[in-house]
Amino acid sequence: MQTSHAQSVVKPSDPIPTPLSTQDAWSRTVRPLGAYAIQGLAVLGHSLIALDSIRGYLLRIDPATDNATVLNSCQVDNFIGATGLAVWQSSLWFAREENVYVCSVDDFAPQLFITMPYEVDGVAVWESTVYVSSQKEGYISIFERQSRRLITRLPMPGVGVANLSIRGEELWVCDRLEQTVYCLDRATGEQQFCVLTPFEFPTGLAFYPSPDQKRDILYVSYAGEEPYIRDNPNNLEEPLELTFRDRTFIHPLYIQHNASDRYTLSNGYLIEMSYAEELLPLEEVEIHDLEWRIALPTETHRQKILRVESIGLPFTEELQDGQRVAVFHFDTLKAQERQIFGWKALLEVRGIKYALTPDDVDTLPAMPADFHARYLVDDDELAMDTPVIQQAAKAAIGTETNLLRKILKIRNYVYDRLSYSLTPHIDTPDTVWERGVGSCGEYVGVLLALARLNGIACRTVGRYKCPAKAEQHNVPLEPDYNHVWIEFYVPGYGWLPMESNPDDVVERGPYPTRFFMGLPWYHAEIGKGIPFETMTTQNDGVDVSIGELAINHVRFTILGELPPEDTVSL
Repeated sequence: MQTSHAQSVVKPSDPIPTPLSTQDAWSRTVRPLGAYAIQGLAVLGHSLIALDSIRGYLLRIDPATDNATVLNSCQVDNFIGATGLAVWQSSLWFAREENVYVCSVDDFAPQLFITMPYEVDGVAVWESTVYVSSQKEGYISIFERQSRRLITRLPMPGVGVANLSIRGEELWVCDRLEQTVYCLDRATGEQQFCVLTPFEFPTGLAFYPSPDQKRDILYVSYAGEEPYIRDNPNNLEEPLELTFRDRTFIHPLYIQHNASDRYTLSNGYLIEMSYAEELLPLEEVEIHDLEWRIALPTETHRQKILRVESIGLPFTEELQDGQRVAVFHFDTLKAQERQIFGWKALLEVRGIKYALTPDDVDTLPAMPADFHARYLVDDDELAMDTPVIQQAAKAAIGTETNLLRKILKIRNYVYDRLSYSLTPHIDTPDTVWERGVGSCGEYVGVLLALARLNGIACRTVGRYKCPAKAEQHNVPLEPDYNHVWIEFYVPGYGWLPMESNPDDVVERGPYPTRFFMGLPWYHAEIGKGIPFETMTTQNDGVDVSIGELAINHVRFTILGELPPEDTVSL
């Protein structure tokens, strides 16, 4: 263990970036008035065209002002319930149910192009070819425009409802369930890269020509519901009611693709995170020579630490297994003593998606020698010696030998057999497995046990998620719960993230892989493979836990969205 002795830690770094506090007219969130659920985007001239599936509106939108004009004012019934949108020259294309339609941008009178055996979700057109996506079919079908002949089919990159757009030789796909945008080769369907969107439920995408001609703006639309508190004046006893309303908007997606290191970053945010303990003992106890350790945020591909400072009391800093830890020392912690102490960090956080494939890991170098004793053993009550967990470990992978396929099969096997529920305490994996219900921490325990029994080095990561309210800037936000996930190790490459339970959203699958080798912007990575918080003392006979001594306070403040990196190229 390495120790430094600075009292208040400030990390030298580059100048702090200026967030997009005053939104540029060409990179702002677009909120067209009168839109309820945008289910498709396209570009016509210098305007965005959006399809509102609830009202049936085709809206011409000025992204600089939110001004929206209904283009099909006498044809809205034909577009109610429609999805997907594409514009090619003077024709406009969309889908409804199993049908794909085309119409002129002059009269918007739909003509049937083709009827599919399954419901259609997205449409894209490029010269003489028409691309049609269907979640139920599981393919993107490519047709010759004049003859309507099926040329070929490409497998869908995700498992959700997907919309399409084309730029040159690239086929772009946004998947609502995967919360992901994919860039594919238009001819072969080979994936170039994929990127997480900063918001849930992406429903359309289009490349808008930038006024400065430097690069196009990739706009992505989103549609869903949001809860809100309604003041009902007719209910005198309880006027405040929880209800839901439609929420739809358009936001630019920033992409930074790092081909050499096999990952892609998306929209970033400047966040201030605070973690503090308030001494409030349940019982009177006096402790001498107490050291209280709290892990600090970690520097990663997607997370930069710009500044760390103390809260309340000064701390020194240690490195524990390569992780930064704040150490607060108390010569004597008196029975009636009250203190607030902790740290505050300024972070840059972005979404990240890694792009390793099973073919990339068919042949791997040996794992570091010390990893066997650190990441393949039962070091945290993982019940790896119990018959039920050992049997589950064998059944999870079957005869699979590829590392990526093994860990994904383990994840899916766990998802098939567990359901998420918040539990009062963490039980061991054998108990959780037999119960069939678990919290995020219990999912992690089961995943660790099954993976380690199958020779996959893995570790726990956490500890908190910023509330995913990307547009609430300069407002203190408090997470409801702590959160943990895992990282697994690929020899020759490094550690890759895998969420614990958030992708367990479909009964018996198929499950999305949005957070398999990926993390959204709102995760705060703290203490990889080490305890988040511990305390040690030389007192003999003192047996007290952190929870009996203190109450924690966690706060996030989103200071703004980060401007796109100069290295982004679209």
